[in-house]
Amino acid sequence: MTIHIVSPNETIQSIAEYYGITEDKLIEDNGLDSADKLIVGQSLVIVKPEITYTVKEGDTLRDIADAFQVSLIELLANNPYLSEREFLYPGDILVIRYEKRGTITTHGNTVPNIDKTTLRKTLPYLTYISVLNYTAAKDGGIISYYDDSEIVQIAKAYGVAPLMLLTTLTIQGEANIIADFEVLLNEEFQRKQIDNILVILKEKGYFGLNLSLQYISLSNIQLYESYFANVTNRLNSEGFQVFVTINPNINESSNEVSFQKVDYSIINRLAQNIIFSSYEWAFNINPPSPITSINKTEMFLNYVLNYIPPDKIIIGIATLGYDWELPYVAGISNVNVISFDNVNDLASNNKVGIHYDDLSQTPYFTYTTNNQINHAVWFINAQTINATLELVSKYHLKGISVWNITVYNPQLWLIINAEYAIEKVL
Repeated sequence: MTIHIVSPNETIQSIAEYYGITEDKLIEDNGLDSADKLIVGQSLVIVKPEITYTVKEGDTLRDIADAFQVSLIELLANNPYLSEREFLYPGDILVIRYEKRGTITTHGNTVPNIDKTTLRKTLPYLTYISVLNYTAAKDGGIISYYDDSEIVQIAKAYGVAPLMLLTTLTIQGEANIIADFEVLLNEEFQRKQIDNILVILKEKGYFGLNLSLQYISLSNIQLYESYFANVTNRLNSEGFQVFVTINPNINESSNEVSFQKVDYSIINRLAQNIIFSSYEWAFNINPPSPITSINKTEMFLNYVLNYIPPDKIIIGIATLGYDWELPYVAGISNVNVISFDNVNDLASNNKVGIHYDDLSQTPYFTYTTNNQINHAVWFINAQTINATLELVSKYHLKGISVWNITVYNPQLWLIINAEYAIEKVL
């Protein structure tokens, strides 16, 4: 795999010719909607399959899978456009196999109203999927928002283990720290909550629970440990796995990186897997800055690996970007979320190039609107994705977690799938 950074005067045709691939493959692999909208500084992923096959009259996907001894899920992962196609056509060139360098566990978060086409297109790349549909109430009750039964069943059909994601955040991302501590301080509320969790797990057919812990600190870690022990002991005895998602709350001030330096030993002993990830929402209260940082993540890993073995750690990867109005004033300036689909269009329409911050390993650009308002945009690209995967490889981590999968990012899944075999537990 190669990541190519677009230089001035380069075209799709010149890049495809240089790497010996077709223009159509370059466009499709990178999710480009136009062959004439390349931006200086834009990242493109170049992959060359180990084995391909040209479809013949009468071929079926099952026949091809059997002939090459690969699964249907692998074929769907290697050829994502098939999820939107009803038939194979003679002349189609299918990717049968990429040369992998290892195996990885992948986890994705979703909301229950995800577009089903996007869901099916993404599932071949996932080991686990967590459904954000349950908010813990302060009395031990659980609030649900949608019927997620269909998502659970579709996930299982693709060999993906569905996890019930329980948090005190609402589905819109609104925090309720009071509810957290009402349950932490009351064992009766905890018992009621666990009973409610078990009802949902069994009724919906979930593989297990992903418990989101947003507010861990030195002052409350013992409360969380006691609560988490009660949850895991009960659920494990009923045959359910328990994951935990922890927001590492990594901050930087005066060039100093800080995070909560707590002892994760007991949580490590209890949890089947531990995901370190912050959630991204359609709002952002931070000033213009990288939305993730490989440097900060590595510093956090060097600390947390003292308490948790690497084969239990799953690290989060950002997928959304943000567009800040300048000059930035907290609570006043507009900050808009921006997806992979739109970020390159925004740069192209404003005729600006993309820059790259070497420390955080994230891209950014600035532009000025017609009414002379300045903007700063930070997002992730193929380089950021690859750098995150390099951390997984360097520290022998379990894998990565994506928040969230409701917007399909072709470069993300191409890089992962071209380099790693996706673990399946079902």
